[in-house]
Amino acid sequence: MTVGDLDLDACSREPIHRPGSIQPHGMLLAFSGSDAGAPLIQASANAAPALSLPLAQALGQPLERALHPQIATAVRSFLAAGPVPSRPVPVILTELPGAGRHQLLAHAVDGAAGDRVVILELERLDGLETDLLDHVYPRMREALERLDALNAPTDLLSCAAQEVRALTGFDRVLIYRFDADWHGTVVAEDGNGRLPSYMDLRFPASDIPTQARELYRLNRQRLIPNAGYAPVPLVALPPVPEGAPPLDLSFSVLRSVSPVHVQYMRNMETASSMSVSILLHGALWGLVSCHHHEPKAVSYAVRSACDLIAQILSVRIAAVEDRRDAEHRIALQAIQARLLAAMAQADPFIAGLTEHPDDLLRFANASGAAVVFERRCTLVGDTPTEEQVRGLVDWLAAQGEPEQFETDSLPALYPAAADFEGKAAGLLAIAVSKLHASYVLWFRPEVVRTVRWGGDPRKPLARDGRGQGQGLSPRASFETWKETVRHRALPWTAAERDTAAALRHAVIGIVLRKAEELAALSRELARSNKELESFSYSVSHDLRAPFRHIVGYAELLQELESDRLSDTGKRYLNVIVDAANSAGTLVDNLLHFSQMGRSELTPVSVDMNTLVAEVRETLAPDTAGRAIEWDIAPLPTVRGDPVMMRLVLQNLLSNAIKYSRNREPARIAVGCEDRPTETIFFVRDNGVGFNQAYEKKLFGVFQRLHRNEEFEGIGIGLANVRRAVDRHGGRTWADGRLDKGAIFYFTLPKAGTAKPDLRDLDE
Repeated sequence: MTVGDLDLDACSREPIHRPGSIQPHGMLLAFSGSDAGAPLIQASANAAPALSLPLAQALGQPLERALHPQIATAVRSFLAAGPVPSRPVPVILTELPGAGRHQLLAHAVDGAAGDRVVILELERLDGLETDLLDHVYPRMREALERLDALNAPTDLLSCAAQEVRALTGFDRVLIYRFDADWHGTVVAEDGNGRLPSYMDLRFPASDIPTQARELYRLNRQRLIPNAGYAPVPLVALPPVPEGAPPLDLSFSVLRSVSPVHVQYMRNMETASSMSVSILLHGALWGLVSCHHHEPKAVSYAVRSACDLIAQILSVRIAAVEDRRDAEHRIALQAIQARLLAAMAQADPFIAGLTEHPDDLLRFANASGAAVVFERRCTLVGDTPTEEQVRGLVDWLAAQGEPEQFETDSLPALYPAAADFEGKAAGLLAIAVSKLHASYVLWFRPEVVRTVRWGGDPRKPLARDGRGQGQGLSPRASFETWKETVRHRALPWTAAERDTAAALRHAVIGIVLRKAEELAALSRELARSNKELESFSYSVSHDLRAPFRHIVGYAELLQELESDRLSDTGKRYLNVIVDAANSAGTLVDNLLHFSQMGRSELTPVSVDMNTLVAEVRETLAPDTAGRAIEWDIAPLPTVRGDPVMMRLVLQNLLSNAIKYSRNREPARIAVGCEDRPTETIFFVRDNGVGFNQAYEKKLFGVFQRLHRNEEFEGIGIGLANVRRAVDRHGGRTWADGRLDKGAIFYFTLPKAGTAKPDLRDLDE
């Protein structure tokens, strides 16, 4: 594959650990087995100096016959000492006739046929005699002592870059850190000025594809002495099984380099490079990346010393980061404890989260927060509007109600957030109920920042004059390229995410405990209500006849004795008749209220548009001669008991007509709002309204907020509304202002979300 054939997708798929070739500064031999009789199955085309036979004849021969005698002796002793490790280890320094001094390294890999393959690599040491372990050790000891004396991360990184350059002699040494998206930033640098500085520059994740990062994690050392080398192919013992992959060279020190990486080095004007991986808790944290303007070789001993420096550096960095993370988690757990203590004392318990707004915001280092529990929404700090928060909650619920959700770029996932990204470009949300769409949400504002890239990351492909691809160009120029990053907030840390999850579990525990308490109360209340309904039904039924008798005999007395009654007596009889009629009406309504709790629900599909039209026609006598402007929005078909739904609409529309009688014109609206789990209906009027402080009294039996002289009624209509809606598993509430009108709401749950009808519970 040539450079001109490459593209980014091919780069990301390239099997770089099986290149089928090596770099020419050494030789490679592969044996199928780990004993002296193991046959030679592959060798690099330049391996003749290490063999006792010509390459073509050596393939297939056992180790002792194939290898040069002095190498065979050393390898036999090495194999006899124990299992061959999976990482290269030094075996011997040897002088090969006509080829110079070499370091022999060995490791084992799994072969294509399931066997164990021992790989021997002879790395040329010409000119590197002073870079062997006895010369390197004093310098390495001094480097470790310097690192041990430092604590600040920036000082540690700078010192590591300086010590690696002192050991290797490279023109420039960079320490390169990966972020969560695998973009890398140069966080430390040491150089002699021959190559440009890349300090603080950022490089895109595409520079180091996924499979390359995995190799950096597995094999911590990588050397390319000369980017202009010609690859040396591996020659295999025929016949090669059809479809068999090339030899796995993941841990080879001589493994050939991807042509993409060669082009990358040329664009950087570096002829040689070396990298050492920095791992934290087994994950790739960054790289020590070394560059030289001319070809440059580095011995295995020096590379191992640099690897040790990188490991010491990783241990020190991990200690610093772990300590900071632990301190952060302890602080967050203290805040969590205070929030939970406040919840334990608050009524309702969820209000405890917002009673200490500073703690709620500090818990996630947020600028704003919202608590949405059942239908209440409480905002803290700098937040979107309540309407925007409710829309966001509906969107979260539509995602399948995730237990936890976090993003530092909410507009990219929820386009409507673009309207409030100045307050909430970042979102951390936890679901705190399994029964309702209830969440605690934390917000972070957009942070506009400038990122300095090492070249334009958006132009990876070079083109010719006809627009045809000329090959991958990681960037022809590495001059600073600035980008303004928008629509993003500061990311949420792992500690913040984890403690938010812990808070969620704690709150869920409280919610479930409260639910159990409410369930017990509901059962007790159901029994009491059933007994009360039975009593009310009996009393109401028994009182109907006496009141009718009173009215009947009073009217007979008026008819038979009117001539002998004084005006005062007649007035008294009229009062008796009116009072008895009112009492009879009251008893009838009470009987109806009791019957509603005892009757069976008959849910069917109910067209709410048709039902509203029928109720309006029934109420036509009450609207005769009135100027009423009706605004009836399109309504859905719902599942419910048609008799009870008619009662609900009749009571709400009748009240709207009654309490707006002093308005010219009266305005009455009926509408709905669709939610993921329920449909919200409302009836709005511009009548006399009510004091919102008394909203809870409205739906009680015989509760009235206006005098009988102003508006007739006995105060049982809204109680019937609530009972009918409750029987359907819905909710009722009202909003109003004195002399500004009122809005009455009721909800009907959608299929599969209805609450159980507790009417018949008696256990």
